[in-house]
Formats: sequence, structure tokens, C-alpha cells
Amino acid sequence: MSLAEILAPLLRPAFTLAGTPTSWAELLGFATGALTVWLVVRRNIWNWPIGIANVILLGAVFLTAGLYADAALQIVYVALSLYGWWQWLYGGAGRTPLAIRRTGRAEWAALAVFGVAATAGLSFALATWTDSTVPVWDALTTALSLAATYGQSRKLVESWWLWIAADVVYIPLYAYKGLHLTAVLYVVFLALCVAGLRAWRAELASRSVPVAA
Repeated sequence: MSLAEILAPLLRPAFTLAGTPTSWAELLGFATGALTVWLVVRRNIWNWPIGIANVILLGAVFLTAGLYADAALQIVYVALSLYGWWQWLYGGAGRTPLAIRRTGRAEWAALAVFGVAATAGLSFALATWTDSTVPVWDALTTALSLAATYGQSRKLVESWWLWIAADVVYIPLYAYKGLHLTAVLYVVFLALCVAGLRAWRAELASRSVPVAA
């Protein structure tokens, strides 16, 4: 059985939203995506396996919508999710669970260089070799999402700011491409990212408060 045959039932319309058919893959992607981000906010290790299921579903949705960079991004997400899963379990000192921390200057510099280079390179590739109608925006959100996922895998508090920036672009982009349910999902993501930023900041602050004797 080919991959297309396996995905065909998931890509069938589940219902119509704003005059546009919404597939089962997009519907399941909505549910698993919201659950994944909520689990990240709670610092629950189960966000990683559920997140892998989410990116596989959304990868199929993005491919059919012509968001090629976003579709390819899902493959990278699987690898980053496996890395993040291991890091959260064993990335701390002495192979202990990883702790939340701030992003260092060198890390910010590396993420900035990566973001600019990835956006420029992907924009050129999408405009040159695909029929993408939104090459720059597709590339920008891809670069931001990769940087944010890396930060999340390292439990960097500021990774939430990168997710917030990506979501602000994703919402109108998906609405423009007719993925209305996914656009709504990213509104939920945006709210959860704000909650995650506040929760992780509070956790970091609680560790820095001296314990009374």
C-alpha cells in the first residue's frame, strides 16, 4: 500500500467550514496540536509523542494546501521531537531531567543567524522550484518554528516568544490558504503560548527565590 493510499481516508472531508472542506487530518491535527501545546505548558513529557502524531497529520494537510516548506518542516519536527524527548528526560546534569533556563547570548546569536539564513534560503527555493503562492511567509514561519522547537527542546523560556511570533504570522497565512480550522487552532496556540511563557517564567522565578531556613 502506498503512502497516498494510507493518507487518503485522512484527507477526505470531515465537514465544511466557511465554505471550505475540512479534512479528518486537519480535524485530528487540531485536537492533537492543542493537546500538545497544553502539555508543553504543563512541562509534561507526553507532549513529545503526541506532538509527533500531530506533525504527521499536519504534514499531510500542508502538502495538499501547497505549503511545501511547512510540509517538509514536519519531517524535521519528528527528529527534533525525538531529540527534545531525550533532552527532557536526560539532558540535565548527570543525565537528570532538564531544567527550565534563560537563553544565552551565544544561543540568541546562533538562532538569529539561522533564522535569517533559513528564511532567505527557503524563500529562494520555494519561489524557484515550487508553485508556492506565499514563499516568503512560508519560509519565515518555517524558520521561526524550527528555532522555537529547538528552544523548546532545551527548555529555554524565550522559545515561547518565538512561537508567539510564528503564530501571529501563521493565523492569517492559514486563513488565506483556506485552512480555516488550522487558523483557529493557531489562535488557540497563541493563547497557550502566552500561558506557557507566564508559567515557565513563574517556574524559573520560584527556583531563584531563596528557601527560608
